[in-house]
Amino acid sequence: MYAVIGAGPMGLAAARNLQKLDIPFVGFDLHSDVGGLWDIDNPHSTMYDSAHLISSKRMTEFAEFPMRDDVAAYPHHSEMRQYFRDYAEHFGLKEHYEFNTRVLDLAPDGDGWLLTSERNGEQQQRRFDGILIANGTLHTPNRPSVPGDFNGQLMHSAEYRSPEVFKGKRVLILGCGNSGADIAVDAVHQAAKVDMSLRRGYYFIPKFVKGRPVDTLGGKIKLPRPLKQRLDAALIRFLVGKPSDYGLPDPDYRMYESHPVMNSLILHHLGHGDITPRRDIARIDGQTVHFTDGESADYDLILMATGYQLDYPFIQRQHLNWPSEQDAPQLYMNVFHPEHHNLFMLGMIEASGLGWEGRNQQARLVALYIQHQLAKSAAASSFNHLKRERASQAIDGGYDYIKLARMAYYVNKDAYLATLKHHIDELEQALPNEQAQPVSA
Repeated sequence: MYAVIGAGPMGLAAARNLQKLDIPFVGFDLHSDVGGLWDIDNPHSTMYDSAHLISSKRMTEFAEFPMRDDVAAYPHHSEMRQYFRDYAEHFGLKEHYEFNTRVLDLAPDGDGWLLTSERNGEQQQRRFDGILIANGTLHTPNRPSVPGDFNGQLMHSAEYRSPEVFKGKRVLILGCGNSGADIAVDAVHQAAKVDMSLRRGYYFIPKFVKGRPVDTLGGKIKLPRPLKQRLDAALIRFLVGKPSDYGLPDPDYRMYESHPVMNSLILHHLGHGDITPRRDIARIDGQTVHFTDGESADYDLILMATGYQLDYPFIQRQHLNWPSEQDAPQLYMNVFHPEHHNLFMLGMIEASGLGWEGRNQQARLVALYIQHQLAKSAAASSFNHLKRERASQAIDGGYDYIKLARMAYYVNKDAYLATLKHHIDELEQALPNEQAQPVSA
């Protein structure tokens, strides 16, 4: 029996792929329903009222369960919640889950794992043959220290829900990732003023080009990496200009070496003076913020759109091959532990354009590997050797990703999908004929 931790989209993909191969499992989730952070009513969700999917639905959906045609190209979070509920209902996944259950501890136990959980104040300890961790990466806010004492309201984007919090206030947004850009646009309609402080530059990509979602364009001709970086950067400059045209710092790295901002409105509001760009913070005195360019301004509220930290509080870092000096566990393909053959990290991955189907293929590979492990096949032994050798190998497709904690588990989509396909094909071809076809469910 295997345990799946999490009933968000990655946990559901893991459950579905175990189900396909008739591998018994039990799922655990803190909330009362599926959907993970996409369920805004989940107390552990970091969703906000205006949130929409960043990538388009056709580039994100599960291949075997397409989103309805009447769903918007970039669905609202409520549509995504319904999509994952429909997915779980269609494949009968909920019956495998224990909801309202917190996993407290995971510890090795011989050739298995002891899982301690809590539900309604009662603890239970069970032994599992293997563990699939799929509880997401956007739970624990990254709250960097600010230089000085701020006398106003200081909050993280994880706490943000509605633009009502900005009403009549002087607001400073720290950071301009996708959530920071969304929230700054929200604030424009309520706040007395909105400023945005950036430490580094970003590439800004519009969501639509010629009426089509931008991520559905191109890709038919595979270009060499350096040429693609130059051409796509030139196209973006042609369409929207440089960030410095709007008062923002230009990126000091090449296109795709950090996650781009997918937002069609942030530059619009900057260009109209609704949002004032600011440099990095030098110091804070009371409600006055001094910036590194010598300017200063007063604020009532600072919102930190500074991302999230990887956090798996129910398992010791040593069991994840996670050295203290590293920003992420050192796992082959961000999934496979070099020594534990029955512990898997699913969803600890970021890549522009990977979508849920890419993550579904990740879960498919894990399920096939488990099937081979149970059969004690030669293919399993071969894969065990490979994942030991390549535990710290980056699948970056030759891109020089910027050295930030949030990029520690970033991969190149094309290189990652190619690696997935290679291993999936190998394991499927190595199966006996009677096991080659997954069981329908």
